[in-house]
Amino acid sequence: MKKFAISLFYVFACLPWLAHAALTIEITQGVDGAVPVAVVPFGNGANRYTPPEDVSAIIAADLARSGRFAPVPVQNLVARPVEISEVRFQDWRTLGVENLVIGKVEPYGDGQYRVQFRLFDVYRGRQITGYSLPAPADGLRYVAHRVSDIIYEALTGQPGAFATRIAYVISEVVNGKKTYELQLADSDGYNPKTLLSSGQPLMSPAWSPDGGKLAYVSFEKHRAGVFIQDIATGKRDELAAFAGINGAPAWSPDGRSMAVTLSRDGNPEIYSMRLSDRSLKRLTFGPSIDTEPVWSPDGRSIVFTSDRGGSPQLYRMPVDGGRAERLTFEGSYNASADFSPDGEMLAMVHGESGKYRIATLDLDGGLLRVLSDGSLDESPSFAPNGSMIIYATEDGHRGVLAAVSSDGRFRQRFSLQQGNVREPVWSPFEKRK
Repeated sequence: MKKFAISLFYVFACLPWLAHAALTIEITQGVDGAVPVAVVPFGNGANRYTPPEDVSAIIAADLARSGRFAPVPVQNLVARPVEISEVRFQDWRTLGVENLVIGKVEPYGDGQYRVQFRLFDVYRGRQITGYSLPAPADGLRYVAHRVSDIIYEALTGQPGAFATRIAYVISEVVNGKKTYELQLADSDGYNPKTLLSSGQPLMSPAWSPDGGKLAYVSFEKHRAGVFIQDIATGKRDELAAFAGINGAPAWSPDGRSMAVTLSRDGNPEIYSMRLSDRSLKRLTFGPSIDTEPVWSPDGRSIVFTSDRGGSPQLYRMPVDGGRAERLTFEGSYNASADFSPDGEMLAMVHGESGKYRIATLDLDGGLLRVLSDGSLDESPSFAPNGSMIIYATEDGHRGVLAAVSSDGRFRQRFSLQQGNVREPVWSPFEKRK
């Protein structure tokens, strides 16, 4: 069976794991011309107690890992203003800083805080934006990410994606037995939470459009099954448990349908399932292996992987099935597509000369651009603002996650001190309290 079909059920044979540890981020390629920005340590008013999270440090780290900004090291700051009356713009112009962020985190009520911040244009000497946001003690990191999103959008015109999450699969060996975990973490790798543990493989996580559920493939019944799980309640529902292959779930943009790969009729084909009544519609027909469906953001078409032309390539068909159009022609292998949020590009695994790397395809102009430099890169997933692509790769024979900007100029790596991680998928914009 072809490699891309086998990947539907690939058992991660050597993935020891340091459980519940946060993923740490290392910037491996910076961007020349990143905009200098100063994020001053936030004050805490007259309160003598230190907040449980360093909000300003989180904001600075977010801006740095966007690749668009270069925060000034704290030790190089020329001043540490907290109030607008304390800001001397000339001091920051001398430092070459274009934008300045000040603020404070003050307690109010029982275990509650208020985060206030202001963003300034240093050269124009004016405030760009500023907010006061409430936050419980255990929600300070999330509010810090929201502040980063506000700042990012104010400076770039594009929504930030810092207050989003990633899902991924890990495994470890406990007392000689392998266990698998489906985990969620903040976009910066912090606050990892286990959604599901199993003694059998878990794979292919897929977020619902509202960010409230995950679909995934589990082998817990010693065969492949597609499940949907509510993130808040933990409630699980088995969606597909037919004989043979049940894999590669993908939500429709409206959340009402799921595209899946099934071999119930003897050959791996793409099906669409209406979630309200579980009715199925077969979309592909033929002797080839058709798998890895993904819906276009406008809901009008589905891109999938097929070997109908002799090697795994990407094809596009109408959402109700019909004639499939081949999209990729460069390289001997193109698979695992993911649409950019605007629907203008596809991220994919591009294979050539024995190396598998992350690439993008401009759907209008047909330009294919290789972004990563590994030899076994897989599972690309766009950030919901389209700025970054997260994927799985290897570093020193260990599985790690990596991210590359959609223009290929900025790269970072998510890793652990030991262990491996696979199958990342970036959440949509979520409505979280």
